[in-house]
Amino acid sequence: MKKHFFFFLFLMASFCFPSAAHAATATVNDEAGLFTTDQIQSLEQQAQTLNQKIKGQVFIVTTTSNTEEPRDFADDYLREAIGNDNNGSVLLMDMSQREIYISTSGNMIDYLTDKRIDAVLDDVYDQMTNAAYFEAAQAYLTKTAEYVEAGVPGGHYRVDEETGKITRYKVLTTTEIVIALILALILSVLFYTITVSRYQLKSGTYKYPFREKSSMKLTDRTDRLTNSFVTTRRIPKSPPPGSGGGGSTTHSSGGGTFGGGGRSF
Repeated sequence: MKKHFFFFLFLMASFCFPSAAHAATATVNDEAGLFTTDQIQSLEQQAQTLNQKIKGQVFIVTTTSNTEEPRDFADDYLREAIGNDNNGSVLLMDMSQREIYISTSGNMIDYLTDKRIDAVLDDVYDQMTNAAYFEAAQAYLTKTAEYVEAGVPGGHYRVDEETGKITRYKVLTTTEIVIALILALILSVLFYTITVSRYQLKSGTYKYPFREKSSMKLTDRTDRLTNSFVTTRRIPKSPPPGSGGGGSTTHSSGGGTFGGGGRSF
């Protein structure tokens, strides 16, 4: 009887607290066995600070059994870990296909532009070719943290690889925010002063002459459309010149939007 009672409580807890029934994805998933236990703990501690800054999660996954395209594998892994379009990134070390790939989602698409991903991959690649796998994972977290600390680069934009659509990312500086607040305050005071001065009336001494000031005139008018021509053409867009930190190329996968890049080693 007691066993049935405790089993009933466990089922109730699973329904009421589903997050407790499903453990969160670990920061490091070392299927290929590239790291020691101490190294995994070190990487997890290093990732915690980064997770707090991006309000999301970063991951490192190693594998020797993947048969998918590394980009598809990384996108699927990130989506299953945090959901579509949430903040996060993952470094895939595919030891069977000898490729490293970084997939980004949410605000990490903007922090890690195409140029920044190339720079991260440079550091990771150098360590991977020397079989320094722990140092490669450290380089990924360290370089990513530097770019997050630097913020989204000025003039940043996203480019959809399929449609070529450009979505610009506007970053307001502290100076711009202060200037905007001051101008808004000045304009508000000016508008209030002008309105009060124009409509301030002495009570009981003024009557609006509505009979003299009002009038109405009715007319008949008929409009007829004879011909209408509409010409349309698609103008392809190109990345804007002088865009500062450059852009992030994005693609759709499983209902979500992802950025990223990879390299063979």
